[in-house]
Amino acid sequence: MRKMLLALPALVVVVGLSAVTRGDDWPQFRGPNGSGTSAETGLPDTWDSEKNVAWKAKLPGYAWSSPIIWADKAFLTTAVTDKQAKPSGLGFDPSGFGNTKPPDAVYTFEVHCLDLATGKALWSRTAAERKPAIASWKNVYAAETPVTDGERVYAYFGMHGLFCYDLAGKPLWQKDLGSYEMAAGFGTGSSPVLADGRLFVQCDNEEKSFLAALDKRTGTELWRADREEKSTWSTPLVWKNAARTELVLGGGKKVRSYDPATGKVLWEMAGEGDRRPFSQSAGTAVADAERLYFGTSGGGPLVAVKAGAAGDVTLKRGETSSAAVAWSRPRAAPHTVSPLLYRGHVYVLDAYLDTLSSYDAATGEQAYRERLGGRGSTSSPWAYGGKVFCLDQAGTTCVVAAGAAFELLGKNKLGEVCWSSPAAGGGALVLRTADHVYCVKAKGGEK
Repeated sequence: MRKMLLALPALVVVVGLSAVTRGDDWPQFRGPNGSGTSAETGLPDTWDSEKNVAWKAKLPGYAWSSPIIWADKAFLTTAVTDKQAKPSGLGFDPSGFGNTKPPDAVYTFEVHCLDLATGKALWSRTAAERKPAIASWKNVYAAETPVTDGERVYAYFGMHGLFCYDLAGKPLWQKDLGSYEMAAGFGTGSSPVLADGRLFVQCDNEEKSFLAALDKRTGTELWRADREEKSTWSTPLVWKNAARTELVLGGGKKVRSYDPATGKVLWEMAGEGDRRPFSQSAGTAVADAERLYFGTSGGGPLVAVKAGAAGDVTLKRGETSSAAVAWSRPRAAPHTVSPLLYRGHVYVLDAYLDTLSSYDAATGEQAYRERLGGRGSTSSPWAYGGKVFCLDQAGTTCVVAAGAAFELLGKNKLGEVCWSSPAAGGGALVLRTADHVYCVKAKGGEK
């Protein structure tokens, strides 16, 4: 954020990268501030496999990492091997469940940069070429979304390394953070984030979980905090609120907030008096300047924690609020995907029941819960232009009017399997399916 904003805490935007983020960029997982929202005007609200498609590109291999956008470039990662099976994404296939043996095949872990206007490949780099260190059942080996500060792009491939390039593709540094087994062979998924000159990596696993802070310019490890957690897949959120800057992480046992400068725990919350833990976390929190909203296991609570919370803020059984907690809504947490905060409402997309729920952000009061009629989602919802977008696994996006009343405005169908969350910036929406990368622009919206 700009320095003058830092002097006005009440006006601080939820989260900021260390570099000044342009209004039309989407520099990380879930975009500016990790919010899943864009203030840009002229972004598309209707499309299909041909309508409003500015270009369509095919990348090698398969990946569920999201695209990111900076200025006139889009960045993506992928993992490639011979005789690679296309992931179906749809339904439950128990054939690989619990398989913790990695494949006996060499993969190339790749970073690609595309021209946002044309889809033309500007450069591609092989970050590593090796056999996978862990299994990745019903997943891929490029699930983590890269992040950029406008000077460098950081690509994290889970247990296979962290790699830094400048925007022209020049390798700057790389880091091996170790390799650890994940639960049931599910693979990894937590994406890195940036703040105040530091790059943060959450590595929760079955052996030795930790949170690491690295110097973004050199890759030097600045501090590491051990975590009493097992495998999780959520991405940290940098929360610049009315009181301070925090780094908030989901977890199977507790949701915790850390001081980004030191790794010290600022506050923590266990699930419902430690009787119902938060399960294996996959969703990422969202926030405004006053409250942080999270729910990290389906069937658990959706919670709003106030800025300035400290110590153990776990609610006692039967409590729905406290000095540190604005409200808690039972059995409202999302499965897998992250909640969305937009125009005074928190939206929760249920990945399995295919329902969209809306809650008043100030009070937690439920506005509605409606079925979308799709195939379930692993993509997190996003919003712009007064609309909320929900992409299902079959490539169909439901477009819903933002607000307290449910209004389905339309459905946009690509007809391809999709697990990735899109990127919205530069006048375009970039969607990644199992087969292609689509760039969608509204008519007359080209830049």
